[in-house]
Amino acid sequence: MYARNEIQLTGYIDSDWGGSETDERSITRGCFSLRSSMVSRMSRKQDIVSLSSAKVEYVVASEVCQDAIWLWKLLSNLFGRLLSPTWIHCDNQSCIRLTEDPMFHAKMKDINNKYHYIRSLVQDRVMELCYLPIKEQVVDILIKALPNKKLEYMRSKLGLVDISSLVERE
Repeated sequence: MYARNEIQLTGYIDSDWGGSETDERSITRGCFSLRSSMVSRMSRKQDIVSLSSAKVEYVVASEVCQDAIWLWKLLSNLFGRLLSPTWIHCDNQSCIRLTEDPMFHAKMKDINNKYHYIRSLVQDRVMELCYLPIKEQVVDILIKALPNKKLEYMRSKLGLVDISSLVERE
């Protein structure tokens, strides 16, 4: 899975399109793991109202990548070397195509230029957006109420520990 000395920061992003009941803005959610342990998470309301799920995910990806850059720099300084490109897992294939193909940007005129930052990160190979099927999207643990088996599965994928199992051992 990982080379012994490889430092791989991995992100997971998702959104709750129109999730705010008061102003119909979407909620951005993301988390990062280093090897098999979650090291950071974030959740915030988006500044804009989007008309499509692809645009919502594109904004999410851009916002989460700003957090990823901060983590990437911190970890690079801690370990004294550059990290591999950060993988950002997304369940929206249109969003991924928007970051890779400049032809799609003509359709994105209504989105503020600050959100196109992700495109330069993908081109510079600092970030890499990867498709992850919805059923494998581990950031759902931050968004949705999940059945026990799925919750346990997602928790293990993020390297989170079930506190009740620790209490039972004592």
